[in-house]
Amino acid sequence: MTYETSETSAVPAAEGSAAPERHRLRWNKVPEVTVYFWIIKVLCTTVGETVADLLNEKAGLGLTGVSVLMSALLAVALVVQFRTSAYRPGVYWLAVALISVVGTLISDNLTDNMGVPLELSTTVFALVLAVVFVVWYRRERTLSIHSIDTTSRESFYWLAVLFTFALGTAAGDLVSERMNLGYWLSAVLFAMAIAAVGVAHFALGLNAVWGFWIAYILTRPLGASIGDYLSQPSGDGGLGLGTVITSALFLSVILALVVYLGVTRKDVTEPERAARHAA
Repeated sequence: MTYETSETSAVPAAEGSAAPERHRLRWNKVPEVTVYFWIIKVLCTTVGETVADLLNEKAGLGLTGVSVLMSALLAVALVVQFRTSAYRPGVYWLAVALISVVGTLISDNLTDNMGVPLELSTTVFALVLAVVFVVWYRRERTLSIHSIDTTSRESFYWLAVLFTFALGTAAGDLVSERMNLGYWLSAVLFAMAIAAVGVAHFALGLNAVWGFWIAYILTRPLGASIGDYLSQPSGDGGLGLGTVITSALFLSVILALVVYLGVTRKDVTEPERAARHAA
């Protein structure tokens, strides 16, 4: 039985087309996993952390107000994303940035407003994410992001993304509190963990899908640590740039990269490239 070798595949390639043709879209709805993917993913995570802090503290919305606002914006972004017929960099990455905020807020609300211990929330989010993957595979017979070309698969994909952010937030906060490393050392720790996943995949044969999703989860606390290090006051271990400057800086980089990808189409998945070429 031959398995796909892409960084997001975990099931036989022959099973990737299990959905009925009448329900399939013409194009894949998510980008190829390239270096651009990981850069923008980390930047979106950082922006999600700093924007949430900005709205919570500077705008005075509070945790509940920010949660309501961001959830409403995410709902709109996902409606637009689901209505598109193919991957659109601007729409896709806007949804990722907003879902990073909402996933973070789910964990923060449980911890700060409801007093749920981080050990418990981390465990619950890990179990929920595992259930999402099991149901996704049992229904679609594939977890490959190279075949996110039905509404069902796209729904599972975004649900998984949401809980990776929630899990990454809870697990990252748990590690930070237990080890008390500070922002910079925390960022180095999570970067080393991601590098270890890469080595395990490319050198030791770690299953591609698990390698991808583990790295996806770890990029959340990595991005948050970077955002906190840049934005927090120097007395708290940060550089003191503030949430406004940090958010504006990272948003500018994200926008530049998204525009670049929209023009060059360098992150279009191979199935879409082949389909477009055949057309």
